[in-house]
Amino acid sequence: MIAIIDYGMGNLGSIKNMFKKIGAEAIITSDLDVMYKADKLLLPGVGHFKKAMDNLNETGLSSIIQQQAASGKPIMGICLGMQLLASHSQEGDVNGLNLIPGEVQKFSSQHKLKVPHMGWNRLNYNSSCPLFNDFHVFDEARFYFVHSYFYICTEYEHSVGTTEYGITFTSAIQKDNVFGMQFHPEKSHKFGMKLFENFHKL
Repeated sequence: MIAIIDYGMGNLGSIKNMFKKIGAEAIITSDLDVMYKADKLLLPGVGHFKKAMDNLNETGLSSIIQQQAASGKPIMGICLGMQLLASHSQEGDVNGLNLIPGEVQKFSSQHKLKVPHMGWNRLNYNSSCPLFNDFHVFDEARFYFVHSYFYICTEYEHSVGTTEYGITFTSAIQKDNVFGMQFHPEKSHKFGMKLFENFHKL
């Protein structure tokens, strides 16, 4: 069973519906006991980094996510949920969960690009990451993005996917059993469905 963490910020219903389509049992919850018993955790997120961390800290969810990560349980963060895995963010100048060391920074206006980065874009992925198993069946991997900030890994080995938007930025990360995806799999049709299937199979 996959526990979709409800801390007041995220597209929870659409994520659960995507898991339902692939036949995976998923539950939206903020119950700590349910998260302990779950096979996997999914950390969604839409909105402001500091507000998200405040919610996670005030509810005790930060500690359980960190504990479950240390136990080896598969955990995936998506969009803001990926950024929350970082050590620190410029957005609110606040520390994150520090599960995959890195810094979250805002896209620079010097590149004369629209911010937020919004819409479909290509993912250049590392096939060694299990969430991209069998992605070779696609001519290319394309996902739907909506974000103004991006992740800079402290150690490059944790970057398992990149995307071009004025610069080359990290759009997928992994450290052992912890994964992060900057895009929205639940809005990415067959590509997102395949990624969720691979997460379910871990």
